[in-house]
This record gives sequence, C-alpha cells and structure tokens, in this order.
Amino acid sequence: MGTALNIRQDFTADDLRRLARQSRDADWSRRLLALSVIYDGRSRSQAASMGGVGLQIIRDWVERFNQQGPDGLKTGKAKGREALLTDSQRKALIEAVEKGPVPYLDGVVRWRLVDLVQWLWQEHRILVSRQTLGRELNAMGYRKLTARPKHHAQDPQAIEAFKKTSPPQWQKSPTEKPEESE
Repeated sequence: MGTALNIRQDFTADDLRRLARQSRDADWSRRLLALSVIYDGRSRSQAASMGGVGLQIIRDWVERFNQQGPDGLKTGKAKGREALLTDSQRKALIEAVEKGPVPYLDGVVRWRLVDLVQWLWQEHRILVSRQTLGRELNAMGYRKLTARPKHHAQDPQAIEAFKKTSPPQWQKSPTEKPEESE
C-alpha cells in the first residue's frame, strides 16, 4: 500500500472555495472544491465522493495541485500529433506548387494532390495521404482551383455565330392613351 500524499500548505480551504466561486469552468471548480474538503480535514474518500470520482483520481489531482498549484487542476488541451512536415519541407512544397510542374520531368502538366504526394515521397521520403496533404495545403492558404477545360481547336468566331439572339418577349406599351368611346 502506498504512503499518504501530503497536500501543499500555502493554500487554505477558503482560498480554493474562493477560486471555485470565481471560476466559470465547472470541472476546475469541482476539482478545487474536492481538494478544499481535504483542507478541511475530512478524508480523501469524502473528497472523492464530493468530486464524483475515485480515490486514484483524487491522488492525481493532489499531485498536480502540489506541482502546479490551482492552475494544475485546469482542464488541459491535448497537444495532438506532431506535424508531418518541417518548415523547410513546407517551404519546398510551397515553392513546388508556385513554380508548377515541369512536364518532361514530373510527367504532369498541372499539380493534383496525388502528384504532390508522389513528389513529397520522391523529394523528401515523406509518406502522406492525399487527404492530409489537402488539409495541409488548405491550412497554408491554398485552395483547389480547376480551370474550365477549353478545346484546343475552339474557334471564337464560331462561338459568336452560334449564339442566338432572341427577340424580346415583352413589347413596349403605347405612349398614348386609347380614346374613350362615348
């Protein structure tokens, strides 16, 4: 069985209750109030029932409180997964996107996400999915734009000649009033 963990003595139960009253975070208030029960001299089992958690959680809260003070009891945000691309790799990707592909070297006339995924693998040996690369480019401010296709033999004069002009469906109303019959 483990030894009892002492709680730091530079706070009082009233201090924790005051912080809990001022807080707008319900979870932080609950944790502070549970620890104020310990400061009042009651058991950790009572603190656990007050906080709605088990004894191990109370022990974890006391450890965090001892190390970081009341801020250690705040709900933290997970740091998440580390980025796939470094800053230098991002700059190289931006440069490749801005410059565009070289058809005889890259084998494409415009960049698609699958082509950029392949380019990243060839240049930096980074394996990334198409969706992830799309999110990365979106975060860097790039949007997927595709030009409307145009046939190479398209004739602008033929397009104008093909356009039909229809007579208007409405007619101008007469400016004079019809004469009244008597």
